[in-house]
Amino acid sequence: MEKKRVLYISQEISPFLPKSDISKAARKLPQGIQEAGKEIRAFMPRYGCINERRHQLHEVIRLSGMNLIINDVDHPLIIKVASVPQAKIQVYFIDNEDFFTRKATVKDEDGEYFEDNDERAMFFGRGVLETVKKLGWKPDIIHCHGWMTALTPLYIKKLYNNDPHFADAKVVYSVYDNSFNKNWDPKFNEKLKFDGFNEADVADLENLDWVTLNKKAIEVSDGVIQGSENMDASISEYIEKSEIPFLEYYSEETCVKPVNEFYDQIFEEIVV
Repeated sequence: MEKKRVLYISQEISPFLPKSDISKAARKLPQGIQEAGKEIRAFMPRYGCINERRHQLHEVIRLSGMNLIINDVDHPLIIKVASVPQAKIQVYFIDNEDFFTRKATVKDEDGEYFEDNDERAMFFGRGVLETVKKLGWKPDIIHCHGWMTALTPLYIKKLYNNDPHFADAKVVYSVYDNSFNKNWDPKFNEKLKFDGFNEADVADLENLDWVTLNKKAIEVSDGVIQGSENMDASISEYIEKSEIPFLEYYSEETCVKPVNEFYDQIFEEIVV
């Protein structure tokens, strides 16, 4: 039987960034799921605070060289790769001089969220999907971690839904309690329409806040996982009302088996 393929798209992965709920889960799951018999690929942004020499990142020339247009501006896509020590997994990094060279992740040194986090999320999500196409690798499950990935389910279900690489993929979104406190550009939905979304897809994304962003990701996903021990009450209520397949919180030490079974449940339920 052919191995199921799981694509991990994460805002953070340890050890490239400090430990957090996201970075720990996105480090533990690819290794554990691979050891359980599935094939995996993992992606994260190449933030400027990541030490390339220490982690031995190097550019993958054959995958780099594309340009992505975000809000009518061309942005070169650079792909780098590194191995996770002792885990037998590789992580691909989405890089770009405009979005990811600053020496921080999503906030500046004063704790202010970057004004262009919306465009960074767009570039990251599209960059992953275009790179996966270039790899010629067709995932069965796409598991997104963190709000930087929250637009990716929307891209998969609305813009890439007829692409043979993603048409049959099932999307799982993990909800964490790491929020941002600054609404995105009031004209953010106009940027999405420029990308090809229609009015109905993005009508509720004007002046976007963190809760609305997560609800949109949940709305278009095939399954949701609680990634942090605590979850926003309005998001929890939204999940309950939506009746979407849901997996409760499991710690880093115990998450692999239930998540692997959840993948199988999601895939088999929808395929059948």
